[in-house]
Amino acid sequence: MTGEGKMSIQIPQESRIERVATRASDPFRSPITAVASSHYRPPTPPTSDSMLYPPTLTSRRRAMLHEYAAEFFGVMILVIFGNGVNCQAVLSSNPNASSSPKGDYGSVTIAWGVGLAFGGWISGGGHINPAITIALATWRRFPWYKVPGFIISQVLGGLIGAAIVYANYFHAIDVYEGGRGARTLQTAGLFGTYGADYMTNVSCFFSEFIGCAMLMLGVLSVLDPRNKVPACCVPFALFFFLAGITAALGWETSFAVNPARDLGPRLLTSMVGYGGQVYSYRNHYWIWCPIIATILGAQVATIVYDIFLYKDGTESVICTKLYGNNYEVDPEADAISRRRRMTESKSQSPV
Repeated sequence: MTGEGKMSIQIPQESRIERVATRASDPFRSPITAVASSHYRPPTPPTSDSMLYPPTLTSRRRAMLHEYAAEFFGVMILVIFGNGVNCQAVLSSNPNASSSPKGDYGSVTIAWGVGLAFGGWISGGGHINPAITIALATWRRFPWYKVPGFIISQVLGGLIGAAIVYANYFHAIDVYEGGRGARTLQTAGLFGTYGADYMTNVSCFFSEFIGCAMLMLGVLSVLDPRNKVPACCVPFALFFFLAGITAALGWETSFAVNPARDLGPRLLTSMVGYGGQVYSYRNHYWIWCPIIATILGAQVATIVYDIFLYKDGTESVICTKLYGNNYEVDPEADAISRRRRMTESKSQSPV
């Protein structure tokens, strides 16, 4: 009681540490007030080169050039190994060129797989396939403005790769064809893809559709953060994917499963003496089977994977529409996905 007859209540004094902790943890206070009332120590500023030296116009353009160069060299390596083994296995079967065959379908299977793995390594994880590029742009938020440059780089890589192989084997082709400069579809098939004689165009379309769909499913599975596939193992996985497709589905149509792997070498053959027959074959077979069928196969495979198997809604257009934010998040997989998107975003600007 005080002298005026009023009661006073003694409130215990809380320690300064407790008061600061209470204020800082109060969810109804603004973050600025909470930080100001506590002994806040700002984090150590990042010291990476990207923060110390912000990207310039030149560095952005160089990064984009690197992406296109990676696609070019990736497809070039793939075609050098693939067309090279085709030429060696077939041309060496002619006794006028070789005393014994120097390859068979087994060596073709292995070499194409090695070519894809090597191309994946040298491109640093590039697409190396227009069908994959278009599918990722359609359903996985890959920038559309990069798609034309990627496809042009991939086709040019296929063209140059085929030119290198042709320069290495054109004498053997002369021997196999029976005369200098003689060129028929029999040896054009060493570079581009052509269906077996008993196959209808519809059957060839279906074969290419299934082959590219299987390849796309494999690519999506190794890129899925939840599967936690180490980056160093991705080329090995690509080797087994293409080797399996070649061994199981490749014989009837020569397994294009990649528009650039067919169109680039086909352009080369039309320039070196094979003429327009490489385009007019079976009512423009080259458009429907190696290009349209593979693109549709990759599209359907991505839709199926994203609906039934993939749950990272932050990357997939389909998952975002179906699940929104109501999907189970694997923290480790989400961190991997975020790091990959941050890395890709460094070269998103077209300038």
